[in-house]
This record gives sequence, structure tokens and C-alpha cells, in this order.
Amino acid sequence: MKFYFEMQASLVATNNAELPPQIYWKSLLPETPMPKAITNLLHPSGHIVLQNSDGLTNEKFTSVDYEGDGTDVNVGGGNGGVSVGAGKRGKPVHVGVGYSPFDYVYAATETQLHHDPNVALFFLEETLHHGSQINLHFTKPSNLPSFIPRRLADSIPFASTKAKEIFKKLSIKPDSDDAESMINTIIGCEKPAISGEEKQCVNSLESMVDFCTSKIGKNVAAVSTEVSKESVLQKYTVTTGVKKLGEKEGVVCHLQNYPYAVFYCHKTETIEAYYVPLEGADGSRVKAIAVCHTNTLGWNPKHLAFQVLKVEPGTLPVCHFLPEDHVVWVPK
Repeated sequence: MKFYFEMQASLVATNNAELPPQIYWKSLLPETPMPKAITNLLHPSGHIVLQNSDGLTNEKFTSVDYEGDGTDVNVGGGNGGVSVGAGKRGKPVHVGVGYSPFDYVYAATETQLHHDPNVALFFLEETLHHGSQINLHFTKPSNLPSFIPRRLADSIPFASTKAKEIFKKLSIKPDSDDAESMINTIIGCEKPAISGEEKQCVNSLESMVDFCTSKIGKNVAAVSTEVSKESVLQKYTVTTGVKKLGEKEGVVCHLQNYPYAVFYCHKTETIEAYYVPLEGADGSRVKAIAVCHTNTLGWNPKHLAFQVLKVEPGTLPVCHFLPEDHVVWVPK
């Protein structure tokens, strides 16, 4: 998306009333390392150009407490993933919550069943043992959006009924693919949570921290998949060191297509999270995070997972790996 943050070479002063996002994290979660999925979306400082009633305003902000590299960064809505991001063929395919395999009311079409790269994403829990082999395609996220401070994020409307105002404020053409992608994301965020879950789309790192800690406390771990290098579709072997990170209770946050970082976070009490070390046929290694859902009764019976795994809702746990730009929060 044509939405830029200008990176500056040094830290700029901010209002003392506002803690930079990284400092806010440290103040509330001093014993919780920040996962790569989060640090990849933080930039030293920058500005955002907003269209207001009296013209354009150039809002400066500071995101983190280290020096930048003096480069310009395009803040777009591209998602990467583990066999996971929606591949773009021909006209861009925009995947918001409402069209994502991470939305469990989603029903897969026959075309998606045969051509969607997410087919390889789902597996059964019995696969999580040393020596198991899975065909996967890990990609590195590109054109990632950036977090903006909460005070700025909260000043920008985020509702389908405010679409025109949002497009004007962010200088997005209403008939563009970017606009369609944004609306898909917003509509997905406005859908009610499935039974047994609590959800919120968070528009800043501070809001993510607040939502997750309000649901599972501050003694938490936040983890994400780490891919050493992009690879082709290949066979990966589960190596020694599979570890259960948490069970029953957790929050999973999925990065959405939007000009700045927006995550769809949902809290559930029916998941098990795992750290899964993988080695590809080409020798590449992945520190993967997998989530297993132990109660799928509320899912759409035609969800991609059921069609791929040939199981019925509410029977066996359904597992999937997470893209590199998604985050799992679990109690320690």
C-alpha cells in the first residue's frame, strides 16, 4: 500500500505522557522477551501523513529505544507464512479474517481445496513427534506493515461504516485493491467471536499487550515461528526438541492486511501450543510454532482443515503451524 514511514537515523523526542511501544512492553512484561514477529514490525521513529478536515498533517512518532538505519520503509499489507500466506496469482488475493483459514467459520471451496497453499498447513496432533515428515512451504514475510503508536492508531477510525473517512484520512483510493483488502479486514474484525472464544482486533502494540494480559495475565510467554531462509515446497522432518508451551488457555494473534499493523487476536481455552524444530530437505531449519485446537465443534463443517484431514468437527484435535508474522501468547 502507498503508505510510508520515513525512518530517521536517531531517536526523536516524544511526549513524556506516551511511552514508546517497546518501553511499554518492557514496563508491563519485564520477564517476557519480545518475539521476532513483533520486533519485525517496530521501527526506530517515523511519521505518518494523515488527511484531516484542515488538510494534511505530518504526525511524528518514536516507536522504539534504539537507533535506526536511515532507510525508507514501505508500510504495506503483504503477509508471509508457512505454506501459509495467501499466494498472489494474477489479480492480488487479499486475505482478511473473513477469508482466512484462521477464521473458523470459513468454508473452503473446491478450488481452494485443490489449489490453496494452506492445504499443507493443517495436520493431526499425532504428527508432532521426532522423525515425522510434513510437506511445507515456508516464506519470509515481505512488505510488512509497521506498528504505530496507540494515540495515532486510536485517532484513525476502524469501522466498516467509516470506510470513506478511513480512505480519505489515509489517502487510499476507494476503488483500489488496497481499499478492498482493508474493508475485508475490518468486516472480519467486526464479526462475532465463535462460541467459547473472546476476540479483538488490536491496532497497536500497546493494545495487543493490554488485551492479551487482561485475558491470561502478565506471567506469559509470547512466541512466533522463525524461518532461517525462504524455501520452496519441500519435505520437512520434525527434529529433536518438540516442546509443549502451553495448554488449554492462550491467545493467538494473526497479522492482517492493513496499511499499519493490525492483529486479529482471539483468546481460547481449548488450545495446546508447541515449539516444533524442523529441518528441510535442503538443510534449512525452522523454529516453528504450532497450535492444536482440542475443541472444533464451533467450526464450519466445510472448513479447509476438515476437508484436508478427513475428520469431523469435535472429534480429533486439529493442528496448524503459524506464519512467521503471527504470535501465540501462553501462560508460563
